[in-house]
Amino acid sequence: MQRFPVLTLLLLALTGCDQTPTGRDQLAVIPDSMMADFGRQTFAQIQQQVAASEDAAANRQVQCVATHLISRIGARFLGSPLPETWEIVVFADDTPNAFAVAGCKIGVNQGLLTVADNNDQLAAVIGHEIAHVLARHGNERLTQELGIKATLMLIGLFSEGDADMESVLQALGLGAHLGITLPFSRAHEEEADLMGLELMASAGFDPRESTELWRNMAKAGGGQPLEFLSTHPNHESRIEALSARMDKAMPLYQQATPAACEP
Repeated sequence: MQRFPVLTLLLLALTGCDQTPTGRDQLAVIPDSMMADFGRQTFAQIQQQVAASEDAAANRQVQCVATHLISRIGARFLGSPLPETWEIVVFADDTPNAFAVAGCKIGVNQGLLTVADNNDQLAAVIGHEIAHVLARHGNERLTQELGIKATLMLIGLFSEGDADMESVLQALGLGAHLGITLPFSRAHEEEADLMGLELMASAGFDPRESTELWRNMAKAGGGQPLEFLSTHPNHESRIEALSARMDKAMPLYQQATPAACEP
């Protein structure tokens, strides 16, 4: 009986295709409600493992920047099926990192504030992470992982080894975690960069600071990618791609009300 959900998932994967907010074709068949549950569970686990920051200034800054960005989601990316309420937590972790997961959860390590020199640079990172959620990149990655494992499952249907079948089922059971923790593809990262650039500009943050942020990240890594950047495009290609879209982002910034947050 356990075989049928896997077969159903594979059939779903073979039919239909969505599009991301940028118009890229996307295969993401996991129900959004399920992805939201995965995200909430993951976020809760992180909160149990890492203490929240007690730095009042850092919390005010992150909350303000994230709130400005969230307020522009509906106007910038029409039809994004997301609630207005997001949970934003600053973690007492010195690693320069940030993340957002389905279920509208945003985490920012306090260490990021030592690399992001100003609110605009902080907005570049948070906007990038929000874009991953808006574009359903976690769903797409998990769909890919489950599709591979479902194929193995079908092959196993014709084998005689029950032990082999059991190992495949166990692997499928890990799918929820893989969808959250596996690194995004380079296409996902580039898409999140460009979406984040437009979001920060429309929220009143200077998009030109996005390239400065990634230069800071490169310096902080001492020539080696930080953990946050380990699966991302190299610094130069990222900066080039952002610079190439600046002509589109600057008018959005010039038309927006400048964001006012305490540094």
